[in-house]
Amino acid sequence: MGQILVYTGQGKGKTTAALGLAFRALGRRQKVGVVQFIKGKWMTGERQQASRTEGLDFYVMGEGFTWESEDLTRDQKAAQKAWEKSCEMIQSGAYQVVILDEITYAIHYNWLALDEILQVLASRPEGTSVVLTGRHAPQGLMDVADCVTEMNKVKHPFDRGQKALVGVDF
Repeated sequence: MGQILVYTGQGKGKTTAALGLAFRALGRRQKVGVVQFIKGKWMTGERQQASRTEGLDFYVMGEGFTWESEDLTRDQKAAQKAWEKSCEMIQSGAYQVVILDEITYAIHYNWLALDEILQVLASRPEGTSVVLTGRHAPQGLMDVADCVTEMNKVKHPFDRGQKALVGVDF
């Protein structure tokens, strides 16, 4: 029996929590798939580790952070391609865990239809868990989820002007 898990909110740790779950599943010899909807420009630590990790299929399909984009149409097309890959992975039945990292941004910007996402989640194979991350998770998604965790920012180094830290932030 699989679950739908949502990690949302304004705080840090949504992707980190999802990848922690991936690490747990991999430790149990489960097959894990990750599709990153927004990240794309940075060579993150998780991306580097994924290339060396058996049982983990990791797709970085975004064009980078939307607030840095010069062409949101390009970002929308990338999100749609990422969704196609996500559907393929979820519906295949080959994965026990599929992580859709930062998919909520694509929903929030109306690049993807929530109804279609809910339909795919509802028709997923029985043993497939799907983790969806990002800010602005829509209520409809949270309603169907088995687990919703909201990350709340209390304090963050960025607020003091500190840049992203290798190994902690990327």
